[in-house]
Amino acid sequence: MNKSVPGFQVSFYDSSRKIAKYRSEINEAVERVFNSGNLVLGSEVASFEKEFANFLGAKYCVGTANGTDSLEIALIAVGAGLGSKVATCANAGGYSSTAISCIGATPMFMDVELESRNITIESVKYAIKQGAQYVIATHLYGMAIRDIDQISILCKDNNVILIEDCAQAHGAEISGKKVGTFGSISTFSFYPTKNLGGLGDGGALITDDDELFVKLLKLRTYGWGEKYRVEIARGRNSRLDEVQAAILRVFLRHLTLDNEKRLQIAQFYNEQIQSVEILKPQWKEGQFVAHIYAVASSSRNSILEKLSHAGVGYAIHYPITDHHQIISNNKDLSLMNSELLSNSIFSLPCYPELTHEEMCVVVEAINSK
Repeated sequence: MNKSVPGFQVSFYDSSRKIAKYRSEINEAVERVFNSGNLVLGSEVASFEKEFANFLGAKYCVGTANGTDSLEIALIAVGAGLGSKVATCANAGGYSSTAISCIGATPMFMDVELESRNITIESVKYAIKQGAQYVIATHLYGMAIRDIDQISILCKDNNVILIEDCAQAHGAEISGKKVGTFGSISTFSFYPTKNLGGLGDGGALITDDDELFVKLLKLRTYGWGEKYRVEIARGRNSRLDEVQAAILRVFLRHLTLDNEKRLQIAQFYNEQIQSVEILKPQWKEGQFVAHIYAVASSSRNSILEKLSHAGVGYAIHYPITDHHQIISNNKDLSLMNSELLSNSIFSLPCYPELTHEEMCVVVEAINSK
């Protein structure tokens, strides 16, 4: 999606810039791990878990190998399994659907609202009426779900377990409370492109529940209570790497400032993109951390042609809904807004190291006749 043309080219994302910006701190962190000789579940993982939990205002953090493992482990920890009904959105790339299917549960898809692209309390109410026992609430594109506090109360009142999927929303808030602290468990991904991304895969689980915390620790390491002694079924090997934890500690120190830079880019786009055909994201203070700057337009194809001609990278998050995947048993389900978005949504470059000149090139390409 980054087509080379004479002159300027804007990459959709360039990880090398982040590495260069923090290279000395990264080198120091990695050297610290190598000097310790402790490469698995050592002091770096323990320190990162404590620091990330404190950042969120949560009691416990458990590092994992990746975000999808986190979703699977979370579902297993709260008792979901074969035949369980788990409600989730269908417009978020299939990660929650994959986790649900992997544990033998049945996905129930909720539609989203067009403006935020997130689920609402009404969609959760409908899912519960249809028999949902678990709800995965995905804060998509870095936008905190507007109704997440009400959804949390609704789920508790109906004995439904709420899991927050915060893979794209590190640091987003609702009413001064960070996402990841509203559900029984929340999950995070540290894939390199995330707001808090490592230099490889990684994930985490967040909870305030003492019993769930103990389960999570066991489930990420074979189900062991103590080494080689299995105490809980369906465990796996899913440990956050010690080197990645050290690197994440570096990036966590800069996360708030980097999120502010992302927001400045998103605000610039909102102010400078002139086309009335483009539906741009809108947010309240703290609600959005601009993981992805996604817009929607019925003229998507022609706009993408202009971006390609200008050498501007773009992406489509996401081109197909989960219920329309070939492996889905829900192809006849109607999710009007989710389907409309899959045919109109696209994403523009939005990461802290993007330059003002590059932002101008993006805007000029979209605004060109």
